[in-house]
Amino acid sequence: MVQFGKSSSKRGKPSYFMAILGVSIVLLFIGIFGWIFLNASTYIRHLKEEVKVTVYLQENARQEDIDKLKTTIEAQPYAKSTEFVDKETAKKRFEIEDGSNFDEFLDENPLPRSIEFYLNSAYVQKDTLAKIKASLLENILLVNSVDYPVALVERMEIILRWILIGLVILAVFFLLMSIILIDNTVRLAMYSNRFLIKTMQMVGATRGFISKPMNVRAIINGSVAALIAILIVLGIILLFEWMVPEFRVLRDNNKLILLFALLLIVGIGITLLSTHRSVTKYLRMKLDDLY
Repeated sequence: MVQFGKSSSKRGKPSYFMAILGVSIVLLFIGIFGWIFLNASTYIRHLKEEVKVTVYLQENARQEDIDKLKTTIEAQPYAKSTEFVDKETAKKRFEIEDGSNFDEFLDENPLPRSIEFYLNSAYVQKDTLAKIKASLLENILLVNSVDYPVALVERMEIILRWILIGLVILAVFFLLMSIILIDNTVRLAMYSNRFLIKTMQMVGATRGFISKPMNVRAIINGSVAALIAILIVLGIILLFEWMVPEFRVLRDNNKLILLFALLLIVGIGITLLSTHRSVTKYLRMKLDDLY
C-alpha cells in the first residue's frame, strides 16, 4: 500500500485513510466484545466465589482439634478464605438475620460452632463439592454436618455453562467476520495500486522489492488502526467505570493488556497478510485483466 511519486501518493492517501478507518472500526468492535467477554468471565468467577461451605462441628469437639481442622482446610486448593464461627458469633448473626432474640425463650445457645469457607471458582462444581463434603465428613469426631447451597450450585453450573458456550460462539463469529471485513477493506485499498504493482514488475523489479514497501506500509497502517481502536476502547472502559463504579472491581489489568496486545496482533497480522495476498495476486495477473 505504498505509492511512488507525488501524483501516486496523493491518490494513495484516501485509500490509506479509508483502510485505517475501516480496520479501526472492526478492531473497535473486537475490543468492545473482548472487554465484555473478560468482564463476563470475571463476574462469573466472582459469583462462584460467593458460594459458602459451612462445616458444623460436634458439640464436644475440642478447640485444639477445631484449629487443626481449620488449618487443614486452609491448606486445601479449594479454599479461598476460611473463618471459625463460635457460638456467640453464630448467635449474633442469627439475631441480625432473623430479627429475634432467643434468649427470651431459651436458656442456652443451641447454635453449633462452625468453620465457614468460600471456594475458589474452579471448584464450584456439583461433583467436586460432593467429594469435598464427603472428605470433610470423614472427621466424624469433629464434623457433625457439611452444608452448602446444592440447588444453587446445580442451577449455576447449568446456566453458566450455556453462557460461556454462547460467548465462545460469539467470539469465534466476531473473529471470523473481523478477518473477512479487514481482508476486504485492505484488498479494496490495494486495488488502486494494481497498475503501480504491475508497472514495477514490467520494468524488472523483483517481487521482494515490490512487496517490501507495501508490507512496511501494511504494518504501519495496522499499528495505527489498532492504536486508534485501543484508545477508543480504553476511553469507553474508563467512561463506563466512571458511570458505574462497581465495575471497577471486575477489571483485570493483565487481561486488559492481553486484549490490547491481541488487537495489535490482529490489526497488523491481517493487514499484512491481506496486503501480501493482494500484491501476489496482481503480480500473477495479466495486464489486460487489471482493467
